[in-house]
Amino acid sequence: MLAIQEALLPGATVMHKFATAAELGFSAVELPAEDLDERLPEVYDALQTQGLAASGVNMGTASGWLAADRATRAESADMLRRALTCALDLEAEYVTFVPHYGESDLPDLTPFASPTELQKELLIWLLRGISDLADAMDAKLAMLPVNSRETSFVTCLDDAAYFRSQVEDHPNITIAANTRCLALEEQDVASSLAAHCHALSAVYLIDDNRRMPGQGSLPFANLASALPSTDFAGWLVLAGESGGVAEVSGCLDYLRRCKVM
Repeated sequence: MLAIQEALLPGATVMHKFATAAELGFSAVELPAEDLDERLPEVYDALQTQGLAASGVNMGTASGWLAADRATRAESADMLRRALTCALDLEAEYVTFVPHYGESDLPDLTPFASPTELQKELLIWLLRGISDLADAMDAKLAMLPVNSRETSFVTCLDDAAYFRSQVEDHPNITIAANTRCLALEEQDVASSLAAHCHALSAVYLIDDNRRMPGQGSLPFANLASALPSTDFAGWLVLAGESGGVAEVSGCLDYLRRCKVM
C-alpha cells in the first residue's frame, strides 16, 4: 500500500492536493499532526471526495516527551493523544513519532541513573501509559528511529524493538522506518527491514540525499525484497524533497521498476 506525505503534493487547497494524489495513483495521504485537529472537516471531505485513505498522522519534529521539565512532558504527551484522536476521526492506521531529538536535558544522576537510563525509563512509562489509549482508538503508535546526527537516543530498529519488548510487544505499539536514516545507521538496511518487517506500520521511502527515491544512491530494488507481503502489512510512504508532480511521477516509475510497488 503506497501513501504520500501531504507536504509533497502541490495545490492551493487540500482538495486540489488530494486530487493530485488520486490522479497519480496513491491509495492514501499521510498527514502532519500540526494543526490537524483544526483542519479535520476539510481534510475528511477531501479524502472522501477523492477516494483516498489517511494512512497515518506524523508528529514531525515535535518532541518533549522525554524532557526534564514535567510540564513539557505532560504537554507533549497530550499532543500525542490529540494526534491519536485525529487518527481515529480520519480512520488512519498509525501515528508516527520520534522518541527524542538532539541531546538529553535530563540530569546525570550516576550512580543511580545516567541521562540515557532516565530516558529509557521515561519512554517505557510513556508507551505503557498511552498503549491502552491507542488500543481504544484502534490506531498504532509507531516509534521512528532517526540517525545519530539528529538524536542521541533510538537510532536503529533494534532500539525501537527493545522498547516494544518492554511493553510486551503491545500490538498498538509499533515501529516506523526511514530508509535514509537506516542507511546511515545500519550495516545492512535490507536485513534490518526484513528482521523487523512484522512490527512496521510505515516505511518512509527517502533517498540518501533527502530527495525522493531514485534521485540518490540507495538501492531500492534490494529493499523491496526485504518487505514480503506475508510479513509486512504496513504502509510505504513516499517522503523526501520534491520538485513537483513530474518528479513524483518519475519517482513512481522508478519504484515500479524496482518492484517496490
